[in-house]
Amino acid sequence: MKNLVLTVSCPTTRGIVAAISGLLADKGCNIVDSSQFDDLETGQFFMRIGFVSEEGATRETLIEAFRPVAEKFDMVWQIFAADERVKVMLMVSRFGHCLNDLLYRWKIGVLPIDVVGVISNHFDYQKLVVNHDIPFHHIPVTKANKTEAEARIMSLVEQTGAELIVLARYMQILSDEMCQKMSGRIINIHHSFLPSFKGANPYKQAYERGVKLIGATAHYVTADLDEGPIIEQDTVRVTHAQSAQDYVSLGRDVEALVLARAIHAHIHHRTFINGNRTVVFPPSAGSYASERMG
Repeated sequence: MKNLVLTVSCPTTRGIVAAISGLLADKGCNIVDSSQFDDLETGQFFMRIGFVSEEGATRETLIEAFRPVAEKFDMVWQIFAADERVKVMLMVSRFGHCLNDLLYRWKIGVLPIDVVGVISNHFDYQKLVVNHDIPFHHIPVTKANKTEAEARIMSLVEQTGAELIVLARYMQILSDEMCQKMSGRIINIHHSFLPSFKGANPYKQAYERGVKLIGATAHYVTADLDEGPIIEQDTVRVTHAQSAQDYVSLGRDVEALVLARAIHAHIHHRTFINGNRTVVFPPSAGSYASERMG
C-alpha cells in the first residue's frame, strides 16, 4: 500500500468532492484524512486529501486517471508521495537561533526534510553546518555585488534541486525577480512588532514601550517586504518585571517555533496561497505528534 496526498484548488462549484472521492474509490484507494475550504469571497475551493492506494494503483497511474477530473473543474492540483522529503535550502546571517533549532529538529527526525545546503553572507555558522555534514556556502552581499550574489544563490538552488528556501533570519532583502521566480517557495520569519518597531533593536523599543505580548510571524516571501501571505503566528506574554534581554530571549524562542511550524505545514502540503492570504489546513493524525515538539 502507498500513502499519497492530493492537493486541489479550483473555482468553487457543485460536484467537486463527489468527483474526487468517486475516482479514488474506483481506483481502489481509501481516504484516511480530508480537509476542504470553500472561500465564498474569492469563489475558490481548496482541498487536501490523504489516501492509501490499496489495490496497487501507482502515483503515475492515478495522475493520468485524475487528469479528466482536473480539466473538468479547472483545477490546480498535485499528487505527492506522503513520505517524499522536500529539498530545502536554509539561509542565515548572524542570528543563529532559528538555524540551530531547524538543524536539531531535522537531526532527530521531527522535521522530515532534506537539507541540501546552508547559504550565509557571513562565516559565523560555517563550523556548525559542516559538523552536520551539510554543505556550507559563503556568499557575501554588498550593494555593489547584490545582483551577482543573488545569481549565485539561484545557481545553487538549481544545482541542488532545492524546492524550498527558508530564510532562517537571513538579513538581506531579496530582489523582486527572485521573489517572483520562487513564488510560494520562500518562507521568512520575523518578529510581529512590524510596523510599530522597526530598525536594529525592535525588542528594546518594545521593552521601552511596555509591550505585553511578543510574537513572531512566518510568511511566504513576496516583493512587498515582510508582507507576504502569512502561514503561522504565535505569541508569548511578558510582564513589567522582565528585562529587555528577556524580551530578546523569549522572542527568539517564539521565532524558532513559528518557523518550524510553518515549514512543517508547507512540506506536508497543508498550505495554499489564496490571494494575499493563505489557507492552512490542520495537521493530519500521522504528522500531529511531530508538530507538537515545541
